[in-house]
Amino acid sequence: MKNSVQYDVVVIGGGASGLMCAATAAYRGRRVLLLEHTRKIGRKILMSGGGRCNFTHLHNTAANFLSDNPHFCKSALSRFSASDFVELVDRHGIEYHEKTPGQLFCNESSKEILQLLLTECEWSGAELMTETSVFAVEQGPSGYHLRTSRGQFDTESLVIATGGLSIPNGGATGFAYEVAEQFGLGVTPRQAALVPFTLQPDLLEHLKPLSGVSQPVSVSCNGMQFNENLLLTHRGMSGPAILQISSYWSPGDEIEIDLVPSVDLEAWLKEQRQQRPKAEIRTLMSQHMTKRLAHTLCELWQFGGEIGQCSNARLQVIAEQFKHWRLKPSGTEGYRTAEVTLGGIDTNEISQKTFEAKKAPGLYFIGECLDVTGHLGGHNFQWAWASGFCAGQFV
Repeated sequence: MKNSVQYDVVVIGGGASGLMCAATAAYRGRRVLLLEHTRKIGRKILMSGGGRCNFTHLHNTAANFLSDNPHFCKSALSRFSASDFVELVDRHGIEYHEKTPGQLFCNESSKEILQLLLTECEWSGAELMTETSVFAVEQGPSGYHLRTSRGQFDTESLVIATGGLSIPNGGATGFAYEVAEQFGLGVTPRQAALVPFTLQPDLLEHLKPLSGVSQPVSVSCNGMQFNENLLLTHRGMSGPAILQISSYWSPGDEIEIDLVPSVDLEAWLKEQRQQRPKAEIRTLMSQHMTKRLAHTLCELWQFGGEIGQCSNARLQVIAEQFKHWRLKPSGTEGYRTAEVTLGGIDTNEISQKTFEAKKAPGLYFIGECLDVTGHLGGHNFQWAWASGFCAGQFV
């Protein structure tokens, strides 16, 4: 087209998967342009892991992902594994640590991971262009034609790496889904995932004063279970356990929380009744959680009085409540605070080897925009690296 600049590959989206793909393709000798609509490249990378970027998980497998097509991610994860990315981190001299089993974080700053990717793009010769809005994507005789705020571009291969809907103030949009639908690809229902829960007003009234209190728990929903910390907030519940289970929750579902997962609570309470009959229930439960949490829950559930006054049946009720606290969240905090988007472009429409759309030759989708959603702990970054690297081999 007239006044159009020609590239072999154009990548739309300057996040983890887009940068990985751009560098990989450029190392193959392809002329690559990456377009980012915001002013800053890699904003979500910078925000991640409390500013230290949980960049991968050593024990990453396909079992750590949700998808309507659970086998789709296996190929890419096997071709570019966590150890492959760690090798890249080592080559760039970035120091890191294992925070909880398998979870790797930068010692200093998430800026180091972003700089690694920018350096790889520079070394490979990939061009980066920020503050560039894409107005239209059109299929041409030998690829795709883009109309943007910075002019027009033609490309043989077009890669969509614009992510999902999570954290809109970080630049997230529904662009990838719009392009997919434009070219006849299916998109599965989407919802906020790895996201805090909000609570019903009556329950929140009791728990709100406990904002900032944390407790190791086991939380389950729809057959899935996670053993991590729960954090009470002024809006409801957060913490790793809640973020993890939110990916398996749908509106109207109950969740179940075991507040003392490593304790046979009924047997322990019977022992305490024998040894400390004058002790109050709330005082005893303070041995397993903060005093404030124990007192608030005992008040909420009306577990008052001395343990010596409790029958076996009463102790069973108390143990049951602490071990199987069932509640129905009112909702989630939504995409504003969600770490990822559950659902996305139907992976049955995409080649698991090349990431090319089956109905649109030369059009590729990678990263979070696909219906592949990882658990908390670095799995979503590993998916970004793997999908970006594998697509970069073929574009």
